[in-house]
Amino acid sequence: MKKILIVRFSSIGDIVLTTPVIRAVKQQTGAEVHFLTKEAFYPVLQGNPCIDKIHTIKKSVTEVAEQLQGYGFDLVIDLHKNLRTARLRSLLRCKTVSFSKLNVRKWLIVNAKIDILPDKHLVDRCFEPLAPFGIKNDGQGLDYFIPQEEEVALADLPGFLHGSFIGIVVGGKHQTKIFPAEKVVSLIRKMGRPVVLLGGPEDKERAEEIRRSAPELVFNGCGAFSVNQSASVINKADVIITNDTGLMHIAAALKKKIVALWGNTIPQFGMYPYFSEDKKSYARNIEVGGLACRPCSKIGYEKCPKGHFHCMMKIEEEKIIEAVKSLQKDYS
Repeated sequence: MKKILIVRFSSIGDIVLTTPVIRAVKQQTGAEVHFLTKEAFYPVLQGNPCIDKIHTIKKSVTEVAEQLQGYGFDLVIDLHKNLRTARLRSLLRCKTVSFSKLNVRKWLIVNAKIDILPDKHLVDRCFEPLAPFGIKNDGQGLDYFIPQEEEVALADLPGFLHGSFIGIVVGGKHQTKIFPAEKVVSLIRKMGRPVVLLGGPEDKERAEEIRRSAPELVFNGCGAFSVNQSASVINKADVIITNDTGLMHIAAALKKKIVALWGNTIPQFGMYPYFSEDKKSYARNIEVGGLACRPCSKIGYEKCPKGHFHCMMKIEEEKIIEAVKSLQKDYS
């Protein structure tokens, strides 16, 4: 195979989770590797040396269909698998492989609490259809490459962060995945450690409320950095405390110690922090067990369907602090 197209349109975390496939395809086949994604997510891949060309769309695959047809791809690896990629496959008319999204099994655990999900990470499932081509997971984990021009210098951060600090990812696409602001405030006060809050512009106002609770300890980085600059700040942090969101996967790609907080989603969906074999214990997953309502969705909601939000409200700050200390002790 001379030319291979990998497709994943969104979002940040899902795209980062494709990087082991990108690396394996490039290194194990020597093919010219192309990647198709949405324009908004181009920065996530722009520094990846295993990609020869990145193609982007705003909405429709017809925007690039004619151009892609001209490349004569030998294989399309569809890691999104929806109606849009089905349209793309019909336009390109070449061999295509995709992976199982386990939608029926996810529906069963969400709606009937019947758990027949495989004990397998999404990354490993993405490799299953590639086995006939001799493409295998090399076990080296995720990749993330920060362009040099987007590196954030420690000197550009407030002085109280120039020693070690904790990164707390306060953002998330859905509210039922987000650790509540009042819980974050309580956590920061109990830790007494310098903290950088990370997220997008949409998280800035809520993060500012958190910062005002302890201005001598907290820097609000939400909306202040691009995704690559946020990655650079994550890379400087001692430990990352994070919701189930894209920056969690960037932190894993950068081999950072992670405390992951799980609300309405569960690690069994197969999208927990993914590490190389020698760093699998770099993550601590914190979740509330025994809740009959959890998981309530494979994605998330704008508010708790039950109104109590126990999946996040019952996470004890002391358990998070204990996990942070455990990681620091084991990997100091």
